Amino acid sequence: MPDWFSRSIVDDKTTMLTEPFVHAYVRANIWHLRGRDADLLVDTGMGICPLAPEIETPQGKPLLVVATHIHLDHVGSLHEFPWRAGPRMSAEQFVSMDEAATYAYMFHDLEGAVSKLPAPGWKAADYKIPSAPLTRTLDEGDIVDLGDRQFRVLHLPGHSPDSIALFDEADGLFFSGDAIYDDTLIDDLPDSDRASYISSMRRLLDLPVRIGHGGHGPSFDGKRMREIAAAYLGRTGGI
Repeated sequence: MPDWFSRSIVDDKTTMLTEPFVHAYVRANIWHLRGRDADLLVDTGMGICPLAPEIETPQGKPLLVVATHIHLDHVGSLHEFPWRAGPRMSAEQFVSMDEAATYAYMFHDLEGAVSKLPAPGWKAADYKIPSAPLTRTLDEGDIVDLGDRQFRVLHLPGHSPDSIALFDEADGLFFSGDAIYDDTLIDDLPDSDRASYISSMRRLLDLPVRIGHGGHGPSFDGKRMREIAAAYLGRTGGI
């Protein structure tokens, strides 16, 4: 379906895609950043309709795809891309895409899962995520290099145990996944850990972010990110 995705031009190097007809709970941001030697795609949405045809890259230019964690709204189309990176700690689960890890089972019974059918006869109960073995695993401190910019991998658990983010230390560009975003933060999933989330939020208070692109919600600057982190810490007794 050609209009399944919406597309927003952020700047001359950055495009955000999302799935407007998917329930807001699993409507994630998909980020495409153009680099000199390679492009970067951060997260891949639900996989209900093919994502790869929507990502425009020059012929022969590598596209590095990073999954920030293994939840369904971030890995659904990962299998469509040949260069797949993600957290080392959940690498085995990317092979099986076990529903206990992805939470795909939650979508099966989600009321109003989609507001528009992607195809005649489509049913949320039939939703499955194909296996997508990682071709590269990422740990804290690893570098994702696009040639003209380098992103350091930060392990920021709490929302999920495997949550990672990408930080360009040279100019403060931050792809945060679900570690932090400007919307209701979710810390009550079966694999969430509030103590870890508190530690991650404390760490983010000192991160010199210029602009952050999260897994959900609008982008944010460093001041707003610190407000979000401080509010979470205040709400959970982490301060």
